[in-house]
Amino acid sequence: MGARKRLRAEERKEARKTEYFARLNDCPSSPRKMRLAADLVRGQEVELALNTLKFANKDAAAKLYKLLLSAINNWQQKNEGVRMEDADLYVKEISVDSGRMLKRVQPAPQGRAHRVRKRSNHVTLILGDRKTVEMEEVVETPGSEQSSN
Repeated sequence: MGARKRLRAEERKEARKTEYFARLNDCPSSPRKMRLAADLVRGQEVELALNTLKFANKDAAAKLYKLLLSAINNWQQKNEGVRMEDADLYVKEISVDSGRMLKRVQPAPQGRAHRVRKRSNHVTLILGDRKTVEMEEVVETPGSEQSSN
C-alpha cells in the first residue's frame, strides 16, 4: 500500500472513532416505504425520534426503531461513563438506499405471466452530538475572521 493511501486510511479510521452509526442491510421492504418512515426522524433529538418511531403506524418504523436503539448502543460503547441526556444526541443523517431485488413471476390471464419485483433496502443511520458541533463552530469562528491579506 502506498503512503498516501495508508495515510488516507488512517484518517478515515480516526474519523470513524467519533462517528456513531448503525446499518441495516437487505431489509425486505421497498425503499420508498422506508424513506417515508426515515423522513419522520431526520434531524430530530434521539428521545423524540424514539417516541415518534414507537408510535408511528408503519411497519418500517418498527425496523427503524430497532436500528436507532442499535446506534444508541454503539454510542454508549464508545462513550462509557457519559450520560445520554448530557450528550444531546440527534439523528444527524439517515439514508435509505435500494438493495437487491428478487424477481418473481405471477400468473396472469390467458396464459401470460407478469414479473413481480420484490424490493429490499439498506438503511444507514448516523448519530451526532450537538455539543461537539457547537465546540467545532467555536473553534472555527476565530480563524475565519482573520483575512489572508
